[in-house]
Amino acid sequence: MLKLISWNVNGLRACYDKGFADAFRRLDADFFCLQETKMQEGQLDAQFEGYRSYWNYAEKKGYSGTAVFSRLEPLSVTYGMGIDEHDHEGRVITLELDSFFLITVYTPNSQDGLRRLEYRMKWEDDFRAYLKKLEEKKPVIVCGDLNVAHREIDLKNPKTNRKNAGFTDEERAKFTTLLDSGFTDTFRYFYPEQEGIYSWWSYRFKAREKNAGWRIDYFLASASLNDKLKGAAIHTDIFGSDHCPVELTIEL
Repeated sequence: MLKLISWNVNGLRACYDKGFADAFRRLDADFFCLQETKMQEGQLDAQFEGYRSYWNYAEKKGYSGTAVFSRLEPLSVTYGMGIDEHDHEGRVITLELDSFFLITVYTPNSQDGLRRLEYRMKWEDDFRAYLKKLEEKKPVIVCGDLNVAHREIDLKNPKTNRKNAGFTDEERAKFTTLLDSGFTDTFRYFYPEQEGIYSWWSYRFKAREKNAGWRIDYFLASASLNDKLKGAAIHTDIFGSDHCPVELTIEL
């Protein structure tokens, strides 16, 4: 049985000061994937006994970035998608294991005024193609901040957010296309109609206190792994970021 955790830490150095190491140990995962590390090499000595770590830093300082801590030694590790247009922001790390690929991703935000929506649409198509290419070799597990609430039950206020980044019709449609291409939203696999469970809350308006949140952090798995899925969880009790950790347990 493998336990996987994904967490957008919204700045790992800041999160470290808010108890990251304690949460890391408490969650006790085989794979611990981070997004939005917002740091460069050498800025933090983040090592945990028994884990190897892999880092993809954005070229722009204090921005984006991903990391994976792994108890298992991967066969190979790659950074980015191999597409220059997408590979300067430290958004993707891929670990190849014996029986699956693990990808952590920090999907670009469409931003205020949707000024990056067009780029986001291109990213979505290229990332889906990247996953499907990997899947030709072995099943895929992809996790991270996908920056989209897929269904109305995935955010507190769907009506007022219809045209906002993360809940546009375009972004939601791309997520549907990804699932339709052969991926399972593992949380929905176990909790198809569960409402009121979110993974991100704005720092404004006491959103977390009021649980006015969005579920935008996911574990997706190749549909061929459905019978191996054992559980999914969202750790809303863990603080330190505006996101909380999400979890998948799988028999591999």
